[in-house]
Amino acid sequence: MSAGLEENPNTSDRSKRIIRRAFSHENSILGLALAILIIAMSVATKGLTTRLVNVNNILAISSIRGVAAVGEAFVILTAGIDLSVGGIGLFAGIFGAALITQGDMCLTTNPTPLGAAILLILLIGAGWGAMNGSAVSRLGMPPLIVTLAIWQISDGAAFQMCGGRSITNFPEGMAVFGLGGGAGGVAVPAVIWIVVSVVAYLVLQYTTFGRQIYAVGGNPVSSWLAGVDVRNVQLLVYVISGALAGLAAILSLGRVMTASMNSLAGLELDAIAAVCIGGVSLSGGRGNMIGVVLGVLIIGVINNGMSVLMAGPAMQAIVKGLIIFGAVAADYIRHRS
Repeated sequence: MSAGLEENPNTSDRSKRIIRRAFSHENSILGLALAILIIAMSVATKGLTTRLVNVNNILAISSIRGVAAVGEAFVILTAGIDLSVGGIGLFAGIFGAALITQGDMCLTTNPTPLGAAILLILLIGAGWGAMNGSAVSRLGMPPLIVTLAIWQISDGAAFQMCGGRSITNFPEGMAVFGLGGGAGGVAVPAVIWIVVSVVAYLVLQYTTFGRQIYAVGGNPVSSWLAGVDVRNVQLLVYVISGALAGLAAILSLGRVMTASMNSLAGLELDAIAAVCIGGVSLSGGRGNMIGVVLGVLIIGVINNGMSVLMAGPAMQAIVKGLIIFGAVAADYIRHRS
């Protein structure tokens, strides 16, 4: 009898240690928060948000934000910031749309082949990113000011190109990037986002470049003394962010089959919010891609649930602002204590 009594405390302690270890990782907390949020939204909308069609819709819309957030995470991990992803994506999308449209706004005599246009969109995004990275890494300019300026320049250039008008009449093949069904019925954009996230995770966790990103974000001076080419790392993360902003533009074009000045409105805010919610520190050097994916999904579930509940854009903006404030405050409190 006494032996049986002695086993219970050990079993209880072991269970507590397992639970404590499971929830000591911030990704576990994020996963739990996402699960609670999904259940709460399902109850509030009487199951509308958990229908298969709606779940697929959340994944498709979140993919646009998701690929941009992956690029933003690379930048923030180096203690930088990229406010220009919305403007870069907008310009690249408008330019690409003007190449493939069959309407009077086509930039060329005949529409450009879709594959070539997609490649150009990615290269244009990477080019804008290289401008950001060069100014930050070579000239030593503050990332906040540089990317804010590039955001305004690219946004203005996009308006100049389209004159504020929407561009339509895309080839049917463009719809594959927004509406097409992928593996297991999952939308193609969601599959693209998953692939991009997995590649980013592998790069950050298992490559020299990934370790250099964390090192530069943690302490650039020590990284330089250890032989890391800090300037090249800073340049490359902005190039990656710009290219992925271009990819976000491609997914957006495919989803709505229209390019307009409102196509990627708020993308930079959503991307930064997802990264912060996902546990990536604005101070650099801390965070992981799994957390970023969870952050993107949390925002996607909130946006979708509020839309189903008929909440206006003003309320959605307030909620996202509060989420960003709370995530950043929690990060500072956690690492200051």
